[in-house]
Amino acid sequence: MKYGKMKIVQINTFPYKATGSIMMNIHNKLLEEQYDSYVVWGRGRAAQNEHEIAILDEFGVKLHGIYTRITDKTGFASKKVTRELINKLQQIEPDIIHLHNIHGYYLNIELLFNYIRNNNIKVVWTLHDCWAFTGHCAYFDMVGCEKWKTGCHDCEQKKTYPSSLIKDNSYWNWEKKRSLFTNLNITLVTPCKWLKNIVKQSFLKEYSVEVIYNGIDLNVFHPEKTDFEEKYNLQGKYVILGVASEWTERKGLKDFLKLEEMLDRSKYKIVLVGLTQKQIKELPDTIIGIERTENVQELVGIYTRANVFFNPTYEDNFPTTNLEAIACGTPVITYNTGGSPEAVSKKTGVVCEKGDLKSVYQWILANNSFGTDGKFVVEGKDEMILKYLQLYNAISEEINHEAS
Repeated sequence: MKYGKMKIVQINTFPYKATGSIMMNIHNKLLEEQYDSYVVWGRGRAAQNEHEIAILDEFGVKLHGIYTRITDKTGFASKKVTRELINKLQQIEPDIIHLHNIHGYYLNIELLFNYIRNNNIKVVWTLHDCWAFTGHCAYFDMVGCEKWKTGCHDCEQKKTYPSSLIKDNSYWNWEKKRSLFTNLNITLVTPCKWLKNIVKQSFLKEYSVEVIYNGIDLNVFHPEKTDFEEKYNLQGKYVILGVASEWTERKGLKDFLKLEEMLDRSKYKIVLVGLTQKQIKELPDTIIGIERTENVQELVGIYTRANVFFNPTYEDNFPTTNLEAIACGTPVITYNTGGSPEAVSKKTGVVCEKGDLKSVYQWILANNSFGTDGKFVVEGKDEMILKYLQLYNAISEEINHEAS
């Protein structure tokens, strides 16, 4: 194996959204650098070339979801497509398998990890949440649970994603994951120091953990004025922005509703992006609700016009929305949640305790002229990708050393 010919396969739920974008950005750079790179996903668009593998089974995903609702054993269905994937992996003979999100009702983790173990394949695993070392949930902050440290049971979050409506198999899941995921050639990557610290308290603590912050495309995210202000009649208004791919309870939608009641409506306007049509209909008329936009330039214009970006997340890893706002010159208010504060400095915003809307309100009042002119530096995707390439090459040297 020579530099430039290393075979790397990345696996993720989708080829888009935040985790999918990270996977595809790495993949495109690998191809550019003459690596033999492949990407795999189980939900989303069809494959477009020989380096993309889409193991799509829409009916299988639905069955996996139903299986999870009944048994609480997510990750243990989807056998047919996983066998198909393993057949493709056997043809490729990857030097490194880079895992991203392997939950999402599309993959059988037992079959995949038995293949990895039997073939002694080196793995890079980027943990985008906590699912890998819990018996059920992707996050546990909101309920303050620490059972994942010693063995999950009596799960308080059984009905949260991946939701089970009948059984609680959290202890079975935890033991099964511990058996499957340990004693392998795995290098873990976390997008923030917070998650690295959490991982080191879990059954994955035997592994080396690298922190590689998520990077964004700074050629796209930078201050850029659009017609957003005129379109929504925001002239002279102080705009408080919230953006999420899904406005679930943990993203803090209710806190925006509470904050809106505290504000002088003649001066301030809340704008929320990423809502469903149903959520928009339920908003008060005083809040502007916008559906999730695939138009990145539109989003950049919204970030740029906003006076402040408020991220009231109650459970999170390292949200890229903070980075996008800062790159567009907009300061950030975030809760002290997960790795979210790691993106914010004294020059780029402020960190408040969860639910402390009084502090959020006071900061907005005190800084209501601070906003859209600042050009703050955040880590770009190129720096992120370079660090992954350096990690791959370090593993490649190990492989060559073992072979010699």
